[in-house]
Amino acid sequence: MTLTFFYQPRPRGVFSFAGLSYIQSVNTITPSEARRLYLHSQGLYGRDYGRGKAGALNVIEHIGYVQIDTIAVVERAHHHTLFTRVKDYKKSYLDELMEKDKAIFEYWSHAAAYLPMRDYRYSLPRKKLFADGKQHWFKGQKPVQYVYDRIKAEGALQSKDFEEKRAAKGWYEWKTTKQALEQLFMAGQLMVAGRRNFQKVYDLTERVLPQWVDASMPTEREMARHLILGAIDASGFAAAAEISYLRRAQQEPVRKALAAMLKSGELQELKVNGLKDTLYTTAEKLEELDSIRAQKGIHILSPFDNAIIQRRRLVNLFDFDYTIECYVPEPKRVYGYFVLPVLYGDTFAGRLDAKADAATQTFIIRNMWVKEGFRVSETFLKAFAKALKKFAAFNRCEMVKLAKTSLDRASHTALKELLK
Repeated sequence: MTLTFFYQPRPRGVFSFAGLSYIQSVNTITPSEARRLYLHSQGLYGRDYGRGKAGALNVIEHIGYVQIDTIAVVERAHHHTLFTRVKDYKKSYLDELMEKDKAIFEYWSHAAAYLPMRDYRYSLPRKKLFADGKQHWFKGQKPVQYVYDRIKAEGALQSKDFEEKRAAKGWYEWKTTKQALEQLFMAGQLMVAGRRNFQKVYDLTERVLPQWVDASMPTEREMARHLILGAIDASGFAAAAEISYLRRAQQEPVRKALAAMLKSGELQELKVNGLKDTLYTTAEKLEELDSIRAQKGIHILSPFDNAIIQRRRLVNLFDFDYTIECYVPEPKRVYGYFVLPVLYGDTFAGRLDAKADAATQTFIIRNMWVKEGFRVSETFLKAFAKALKKFAAFNRCEMVKLAKTSLDRASHTALKELLK
């Protein structure tokens, strides 16, 4: 059966934005349509990025970045995010794309991330802030010239290549040469040439950056348009606050660019029935609704997956209130240290407290919660068991051990049997 979704323009009228008034139509879609357009745009609802390394690059270029994180309860976030979108993903692809192909680079998005090399110039405004004196997490003098001169003379180096005695006060107490490396990195004088055992290898930017890359500073207007169009392409639609998320300096330029793009017809205003937020999209994105087909696949997502970064959107569109609790003191945790959201079709069905035990090659499900009101069917259990086995294999685990769930006894037993 083919499902076709329609959007309905509201009557045209006078629209006011950023002090400007002009005629603009407003498109209205249902929450169900919004969920499907969002997930499809995020690559979690029927979009095919292709296979292999090319597929991994397509994902990064389309959703704009993949967040890097060090937590390894299960496979790290950057690999996990790509695994959910590329059918035959291998961890070696990221290293090859960065070190050999130079198709991606490491820098800061809203957090540390792999970014498309084609978007390199849009990292320059942030780099200029640091080059002009902005500090990266730490204060005080750092031996930046010494560190820079050594890398210039000796070639690419890691933090461990700079010997320095210091008192260990905690994981956040970096030695001053590490601070200098990161300051130079954030300022754009150094780039990450690769990683060894997940530790950064730093080199001079001019020795890492490919010659074909446009390294010209974008104008304020260009930067705003890049953020707007990138957010809409990755998510189907976006609110102004989401577009400039954690980019305070870009808030006013984004507002101005939105007004201009609405006036020219390049963007369209979008409303979702029952929600107050004003959203922005393109005619092309709205047309995608006609081609989106119903999906019932399961994705076990990383807490740092691009699709769940905007927590307010999860609540408004999916009625899913999610908090990553590794930053919450243990006595205050509701679910667990590193709990993974479970997406079933266009519904967040629950969450999973799991751990990949490398020593025993066992994927341990310490607990699994089904969202209140979600109907657990035989179809869901079979799809969930299949997804768990696949994810366990990606985590180099041969067995899946089910401990606790919020399922009724019959469903818990059935899932346990399916996992054997």
